[in-house]
Amino acid sequence: MELQHVGLRHPPLGKETSELWDDGMLTRLRERFQWLLQSPGIGLLTGEAGVGKTAALRAVTATLNPHRYQVIYHAETDFGRLDLYRCLAQSLGLAPSYRRALLWREIKAHIHHLADAKQILPVWILDEAQNLPPDFFRDFPAFLNFAFDSRDLMSVWLVGHPVLAQTLQRAPYAALAGRIQARVHLTPVFERERFARLIEHRLKSAGNSSTLLTDSGMEILRQASKGLPRNAARTLRTAMRLALPRGLNHLPDELLQLAIEELR
Repeated sequence: MELQHVGLRHPPLGKETSELWDDGMLTRLRERFQWLLQSPGIGLLTGEAGVGKTAALRAVTATLNPHRYQVIYHAETDFGRLDLYRCLAQSLGLAPSYRRALLWREIKAHIHHLADAKQILPVWILDEAQNLPPDFFRDFPAFLNFAFDSRDLMSVWLVGHPVLAQTLQRAPYAALAGRIQARVHLTPVFERERFARLIEHRLKSAGNSSTLLTDSGMEILRQASKGLPRNAARTLRTAMRLALPRGLNHLPDELLQLAIEELR
């Protein structure tokens, strides 16, 4: 109700947004993602919580041909390595074995079949990958070894917080780090002009045609959100809820401050 009150069809920085703002970083991710479709391997996407990693990948994968690529997305990564491979098997349509050796053979045989019989490339996206168990990092390169390591039959994106990149620099994970072919790091949109362009673009794409924020309100939002779209979204949505009983169809500075206090 609060959205319609200020003339929006959906939250301006919400998950319903189909047209993401791009000042070059999304294009860079698309290019790297395309690299790993043409030459399969491992990609690493890092960024602070709330910076928009998952939304960016959702946009990048939305246009993939399902007859050529099977996108598998897992965010439940805080489990044992066997559970992770069983989740992969289930996503591939297999009845997963409880023995890791047999499970590996079944998955890899199926991936071979997808490549040779159907020309389909699995694309496995592991979100929140900083939570993956150490033994998964250690043995994953062996899992990706197909035909004496002469073929690359799936692409994998490890997605997580900046600590993930630091973890993979450790000596025990050198084999995995050596297989990473593409690296993308998303940063908060904290520069004043860039932040304003982001918010204005997302407000317009959500249906707003009036001035919802003052210039000083935009600055208040930038400072409070620290340039993170998720934080900005929470503040804006809370401010809209506060505006509704007051009969306001815009968000004055003092209302933004109230929203910020509400979320602390």
